[in-house]
Amino acid sequence: MTRFALTIEYDGRPYMGWQRQAHGPSVQQTIEEAVTRITGEEAAVFSAGRTDAGVHAIAMRGHVDIEKPLTPFRLMEAINAQLRPAPIAIIACEEVSDDWHSRFACIGRRYEYRIVNRRAPLTWDKGLAWQFARPLDAGAMHDAAQLLLGLHDFTTFRSVNCQSQSPVKTLDKLTVSRHGEEIIVEAAARSFLHHQVRSMVGCLALVGEGKWSARDLKAALDAADRQALGLNAPPDGLYFVSARYP
Repeated sequence: MTRFALTIEYDGRPYMGWQRQAHGPSVQQTIEEAVTRITGEEAAVFSAGRTDAGVHAIAMRGHVDIEKPLTPFRLMEAINAQLRPAPIAIIACEEVSDDWHSRFACIGRRYEYRIVNRRAPLTWDKGLAWQFARPLDAGAMHDAAQLLLGLHDFTTFRSVNCQSQSPVKTLDKLTVSRHGEEIIVEAAARSFLHHQVRSMVGCLALVGEGKWSARDLKAALDAADRQALGLNAPPDGLYFVSARYP
């Protein structure tokens, strides 16, 4: 039995999310079925994160155990051949030790959220970014975002369906920068709550629009109450960017 670490890129639009679902296709199921067709083995693919429906990945990390003798390159090529034309690609593959786990060994996760700040409808980026028609002050968003850094109870920014044992998380990085009409929000932490990034981005957009102040954002955080959430951003602009390991 060999454990292979996979780096996975995908467009989340056709899927119900990473994790297998009874009510629709998932990224996990699609990759597992591809591996089974290659090896004849029942495959279980684990990941560093569980992205929601419509959320994308630039470099999700995962792993799978396979008995059939294959080199990493052969396995990567075979999976990619089986995946076509699904918008999923294995962009790197390597052998790792049996005790390496893509989820439990991960010590840091990074997400990016893309906002296209313009009135004109999206064409190329439809489903791949959040179009926000009203002007946003990225500087005000960035300044307010710094209030969320550190150890906090993030209940306000947590989905009611979140399965995490605790709402307390440490947010290591939250930056907002403008690049022309595009605004990028970067978030990094050891782990995140369900909908945490989308909820933080939604509230930061209220700050950028002038509907909320930085004080309002802090009040929402301190409330530790989902009812205090101002806005949950759509999944379209969210990307899992990287996972960090010791």
